[in-house]
Amino acid sequence: MSPQDIKSVTVVGTGTIGASWTCLFLAHGLDVVATDIREGAAKELEDSVERCWSSLPHAVLEKNKRGTLRFTADLSEACQGTGFVQENAIERVEEKIELMRRIDAVTSPGVVVASSSSAISVTDMQSACAHPERVVLGHPFNPPHLVPLVEVVGGARTGEAALRSAEQLYQRMGKTTIRLQKEIYGHVANRLQAAIFREAIHMLESGVASAEDIDRAVTDGPGLRWALMGPLLTYRLAGGDRGMQGFWGMFGPMQDMLWRDLGTPRPDEDLQKRVTTAVELAYANVSMEELARERDSRLRQMLTIRRPKDHL
Repeated sequence: MSPQDIKSVTVVGTGTIGASWTCLFLAHGLDVVATDIREGAAKELEDSVERCWSSLPHAVLEKNKRGTLRFTADLSEACQGTGFVQENAIERVEEKIELMRRIDAVTSPGVVVASSSSAISVTDMQSACAHPERVVLGHPFNPPHLVPLVEVVGGARTGEAALRSAEQLYQRMGKTTIRLQKEIYGHVANRLQAAIFREAIHMLESGVASAEDIDRAVTDGPGLRWALMGPLLTYRLAGGDRGMQGFWGMFGPMQDMLWRDLGTPRPDEDLQKRVTTAVELAYANVSMEELARERDSRLRQMLTIRRPKDHL
């Protein structure tokens, strides 16, 4: 089935990520059958989708007729007749392998099965499948119904056709896809986030700045540029007319000193407690619901003012 002809999708696992995917698929006119074994998952999904719906860009809502949503706790029933599967279940290797085996067993062989896994390799996930060639990674960035990025990669036994089909369906949903040329733990975006997070914690632990000021250093500084261009292009621009060559000429020694001086904290139990205390105290006056609502509202505004895909 061509990605353009897919009318229905199955969402396996309806937590935060699964609910956001569900909202996105529905907003683009696809019918969704969602499945989850957790008690109360059906009502939780319904409420989550409605919360997500209110933050969708108006252009998306005006363009498409909303798809239908059906929930079942039966995995086989959920996968019956589907055109695409988006899996979002627990991040444990053995459980993921078994779940993908079960999804593979009850889904038509030509249907792509994509996982939202943040770190588990596709090679591991597809290892017990009868049709491993159709298992891919389709890792979104939270929340998937707003943030365009989807990272796509295959495992050792994934076919090129499945990768292309997944990319085309995601692009149909308005997503920006990047293709990883090989598997790597944490993929691309999470590794970049982890590098920044690690240094933020190093500076917090070293008493360089408060949690609030470290966050402001990103949101009111490089974060504004990163919304328009990535770190490599940012530094190319910093090099002036000579581009990257100019950058290295001006800032190479500084980068060498910075790289040598970056911290390497380990997230052991004591560090986790200290960081948790500092961050929770810093933002204690704002509820999680309010933070999420404000985040989604601002994301929608940013997506509205950003130019369409271009050379940036």
